[in-house]
Amino acid sequence: MMRPLLLLICLATLAACGADGEPTPPDAGSGLSVSGTVRVGVSGGS
Repeated sequence: MMRPLLLLICLATLAACGADGEPTPPDAGSGLSVSGTVRVGVSGGS
């Protein structure tokens, strides 16, 4: 049960870091990516 959560956190972190590295606003990119990842994780987890 813990592994999927850790994987989701890692994916969210990677997505946020990738967006931060881009010239585009991090709020627009990472926000959507993290929300989508969390949403998918919650749906798949339950």
